[in-house]
Amino acid sequence: MDYIQAVFLAVIEGITEFLPVSSTGHMVIFSSFMGIEKDEFTKLFEIVIQLAAILSVVVIYWRKFFDFKRLGFYVKLMIAVIPALVIGGLFKKHIEKMMETPVVIAMMLVIGGVLLLFVDKWFTNPKITDETQITNKKALTIGFYQTLAIVFPGMSRSASTIIGGMEQKLDRKTAAEFSFFLAVPTMLAATVKSIFDVYKHSPEVLNTGNMGILAVGNIVAFIVSYASIKFLISYLTKNGFRIFGYYRILIGLIILSIYFFAPTNK
Repeated sequence: MDYIQAVFLAVIEGITEFLPVSSTGHMVIFSSFMGIEKDEFTKLFEIVIQLAAILSVVVIYWRKFFDFKRLGFYVKLMIAVIPALVIGGLFKKHIEKMMETPVVIAMMLVIGGVLLLFVDKWFTNPKITDETQITNKKALTIGFYQTLAIVFPGMSRSASTIIGGMEQKLDRKTAAEFSFFLAVPTMLAATVKSIFDVYKHSPEVLNTGNMGILAVGNIVAFIVSYASIKFLISYLTKNGFRIFGYYRILIGLIILSIYFFAPTNK
């Protein structure tokens, strides 16, 4: 991976991380199309820049994240992240194998897209309009929804948790914001685990050249994600998820068509 490829993937990550369209799926697919080798550094890069993108949440909502008087906020996040830690640990090899298969991700894009076409009709009577109204039980339930994106790459962590939140009677804005909040401990844990594994098994990956590429990717992903969050909250407050559903279905079908009908695959 070179610097131009890193910047391109970071922009893709920044745009898609908080939209319910699967940032991981987009990075895997575009990496494949650009011919980026799926080596240890690429795998590390795709995870670490997600944390950089998600840190923009901490900046935007810094008053909430650094209000240590509200212990309940941190408790809910810790409870909600437990399923992801457990499932992620148990199915790590399965997840890595699935992430190397664009056709599987494309199928998940289509399936998730179909769900988004109907989610606004399914959940029409929200009762929770603020994070403080979310109980620990509801937080845990949303955490289990998040695992759908872990087991099925391409489903989208954002889409899974937002749908889970709406199913638990959160309105669109509150569900989206809690999805953002939950992303912070989730991706922090994933990043620490990935860096530890690389350091333990392939320390040569952490060389100066790769660290420079990673640094540039992190900066770009953070800046683009900052704008992406503000757009999504504004959009969801006034609109629903149908546009994202149509987009996922279109992209998924295009990828499946290329995979099955392109001359190179015959």
